[in-house]
Amino acid sequence: MRRPSYPTKFLILLLFFSLMFAANPIAARASISIGISVNFGPPALPYYEQPPDPSPNYIWSPGYWAYDGGYYWVPGTWVPAPEPGLYWTPGYWGWNNGFYYWNQGYWAPQVGFYGGVNYGYGYYGNGYVGGVWSGDQFRYNTAVTNVNRSRVRNVFANRAVLVSQWNRVSYNGGRGGATARPTQNQLAVQRGHRVAATTTQVQHQRIAAGSRASFATVNHGRPANTAVAHAFSSSNRPAGARSTAVRARNTPVHAAAVRTAPVRTAPVRAAQMHAAPVRAAQVHAAPQHPMVQHAFTQHAAPRNVAHVAPQRMAPQRVAPQRAAPQRAAPRDQNPNGHDKAPH
Repeated sequence: MRRPSYPTKFLILLLFFSLMFAANPIAARASISIGISVNFGPPALPYYEQPPDPSPNYIWSPGYWAYDGGYYWVPGTWVPAPEPGLYWTPGYWGWNNGFYYWNQGYWAPQVGFYGGVNYGYGYYGNGYVGGVWSGDQFRYNTAVTNVNRSRVRNVFANRAVLVSQWNRVSYNGGRGGATARPTQNQLAVQRGHRVAATTTQVQHQRIAAGSRASFATVNHGRPANTAVAHAFSSSNRPAGARSTAVRARNTPVHAAAVRTAPVRTAPVRAAQMHAAPVRAAQVHAAPQHPMVQHAFTQHAAPRNVAHVAPQRMAPQRVAPQRAAPQRAAPRDQNPNGHDKAPH
């Protein structure tokens, strides 16, 4: 009997593992990360000012470059945690074997690995120092975080954690990327209890994708809406954003199919995300544009203005006035037949 060739054996093994992952999706999610891959890196992170926290127990979700036929900016914003005690681990782009893969963010009891990317405002590449949970209340570090003191009272100040200098690199690995590697604790966070991005975050990202001005090909890496106090919603859209449907909660933020030829969706092993050597010829096909600092534009939800219907004045009918007949004073009759005026 003829033995199967090596290519045939490889295909059989590939089919076996595919069926295994399909039968056990939990094991598949724990061992691999499926996301968008692009053959050139995202633009640099823009400078921006953080808007004040609008409400207690809101957590800062830093801005990032997403991809849908091109890189577009998703503004940083304040979002409520899905439950008390959970922190947000931002997503990040990681270089592997000539492509940049998106690693999705998630909620967890601790902050995990986000590529060593310095997103600022407490996310300095390792952990988060913008605040801490104390029971079911979040306490904000005002040395790092901008809060509305009239609404947020649970605050403290720890200036020892400040980072005064940072770069604007928006990815890990590859040419010029961050060189951080996950610690054992961060890997444990990734393997532990996690909650995907909330509906608010998914909707915020999708509405940003619906605005042409968000794309780097239009704004040249300098988006106008760098950060907003309130997440985008059906009543709070950037100018020119088209209407988009909202996915169900816990749906991956960047799971939309990519429409351009140089982009492909492929499984990436988490352990190999940062192990590939740097290939300078395959990185950064497009030059990065210089950034300038932009102050944030706060897009608060539009107020509902009550429109009062104009009051119509009832026509007033004026009764016609009848002139009273005027009676002339009697005149003395002149004997000659002429009237005589009274004295």
